[in-house]
Amino acid sequence: MNLMMFPRMFASHDEGWAWLMRVHPSVPRMYFLYALPMSLIPPAMLLYATSSYGEHILAGSLSMREAWMLAVLFFIAEAVMVPVMGAVIQRIGAIAEARPSYHDAFAFAAVVPTPLWLCAIVLFVPSLTINALAVAIAVYLTGMLIYEGSYRIFQVDNEGKSLLLAGSVLAAGLVAWIALMLMGFVAWGFAIA
Repeated sequence: MNLMMFPRMFASHDEGWAWLMRVHPSVPRMYFLYALPMSLIPPAMLLYATSSYGEHILAGSLSMREAWMLAVLFFIAEAVMVPVMGAVIQRIGAIAEARPSYHDAFAFAAVVPTPLWLCAIVLFVPSLTINALAVAIAVYLTGMLIYEGSYRIFQVDNEGKSLLLAGSVLAAGLVAWIALMLMGFVAWGFAIA
């Protein structure tokens, strides 16, 4: 993934997204060389924040042992979510009678969460306000990527269909993220009990 093309993905339905479709990285290559390394950033930053700020993270209730368990669970959830969302995105295309290949849907699912993965870097700053602001900005940027990319991935030229598809993808992503996080926290609760 050429990160120099990434800013163009926010501003254009075509420029950065056309580059991604033209380069056409394979699903395993995109998964192992982009999605998984990016998925390591939030768990690694959680471990950093826990070790740097002690137990003053998450209302002072997180030990290093618990942080490791949470980091592993979070990484597994992220690793599972990308291919699952690729399949979901492919099926969402049926709403607008657009059927992207799994390859294109997977590339979309792998690129879109990049702002969310990168916002974890803000954990270098021990401020809940700054971290919450970073997450809000990352969610907004992710929504922009979904909107801009839906034109290219679903190959629609109608604004209404694009908004419908972008909203559907965003809703599916939020539902999947919440479900995986809940499963992770339930598993974490059983592990520390």
